[in-house]
Amino acid sequence: MEFLPNPLIIPVGIIIGILVAAPVGPVNVLCIQRAIERGFWGGIAAGLGAMLGDGLIALCAALGVGAISGAVQDHRNAIQFVGGLALVALGTKLYFAPPRIVPVATVSGKRETLRDFVWDIPQTFLLTITNPGAVLGLFAIFGGVSTFVEVESYVDALTIVAAVMAGSLAWWVSLSHLIARFRHRISGDRLAFMNRIAGLLLVGFGLVLIGELASKRLGLL
Repeated sequence: MEFLPNPLIIPVGIIIGILVAAPVGPVNVLCIQRAIERGFWGGIAAGLGAMLGDGLIALCAALGVGAISGAVQDHRNAIQFVGGLALVALGTKLYFAPPRIVPVATVSGKRETLRDFVWDIPQTFLLTITNPGAVLGLFAIFGGVSTFVEVESYVDALTIVAAVMAGSLAWWVSLSHLIARFRHRISGDRLAFMNRIAGLLLVGFGLVLIGELASKRLGLL
């Protein structure tokens, strides 16, 4: 029976995955922008990076890797600074980028696939794992879940991680599909406006992270 996971782990993990993916944050803003600009597979590619990042964090939390949590705490300032700079750079690039709605099919008539947008995956993955709030938040969620759902074995740990990733993937597939259905109604001017808003939001998130560090250094927090 040790090879069979606790049956409650799967639905709880899926719910955690959805709850982690759904709130508006820098990664979510970027994934939504990619879905609007590049269509279904563009949104999926960005979402996959976020899902893999959440999965890695969830794996460390589920296995009870205290050293990882301690390392995040010890190097939180460095991680936060790098993440903040990355968001500011990405937001600035997006703000000034010319609007371009990728058509459903390429010039040759071949339909777009995930392979065409694969480089978005590491981008959102790195943004996810360099967000100290997301890392510590997932560790806190797993700490709370462990009070009513027992994760007693490696099978349980791997099962809940897979369920979290499945929940996250389900969210991004649903959201990308919804956006892909209506993106053709967006004009170039509207996309340019959305890009500027998304860029400002990303820059804002980055400045908040850097500003928090500066405030701590100055003794304001």
